Amino acid sequence: METFEKIFPNLYAYWYKFLNNCLATFQMFIISGSISFVLGLIFGVLLIVFKKDGIKPNKVFYTIISVIINLFRSIPFVILLVFLIPFTRSIVGTAIGVKGAIIPLIFGTVPFFSRQVETALENVDPGKAEAARSMGSGTFGLIFRVYLHESVPELIRVTTITAISLVGLTTMAGAVGAGGLGDFAINYGQGLNHQDIIYACIIILLIFICLLQFIGSLLAKKTTNRELFKHAQKDSVGNPENKS
Repeated sequence: METFEKIFPNLYAYWYKFLNNCLATFQMFIISGSISFVLGLIFGVLLIVFKKDGIKPNKVFYTIISVIINLFRSIPFVILLVFLIPFTRSIVGTAIGVKGAIIPLIFGTVPFFSRQVETALENVDPGKAEAARSMGSGTFGLIFRVYLHESVPELIRVTTITAISLVGLTTMAGAVGAGGLGDFAINYGQGLNHQDIIYACIIILLIFICLLQFIGSLLAKKTTNRELFKHAQKDSVGNPENKS
């Protein structure tokens, strides 16, 4: 602790505030990330279902969803935070702190993740969907057994990208009093000219992002290898020459 106090003297003085703000960042990430994952996955699937050559083509629904997503994606997050203050207050009763940051974080993350999911699902081989359809699979069967099942590795990759982007949004939310490491770095680091506090916040965020990237890459690699192994087994069973 003596060494730590020498390297980060100002951080040591505000140690408990630092821990509370780390917890606030983690809460914002988990709560908004979980909700955004579910909503983004739903909207991404709907885009695939309603697109021109999708499972159930519907130009009206596709256009409405696409326009809404594009609208919120085009608004810079800092402006979105301010724009949603009345709506946030009406929903959670406050526009500051962790509770006040959840709604803007969801609105800032869902459109981005929805497009990422759409891109991942578009890479699924159309021939597999047609084969499943010819075998009697309905809409939900095509969604879960073909599109979502075949794109698991890619979905993990886009989820990792979105999660890392969300970490940046949580720190940006600190600029308007949302709490977390962004708020702590601005008020106690920049505001009081304590560089060691800024360095500490950067280090924690770097560690967190590297951990997310490592976990995402590991899961994507494992699921990719699993799918390749399954396809290899199917080819071996279907081709008598491979058995010998």
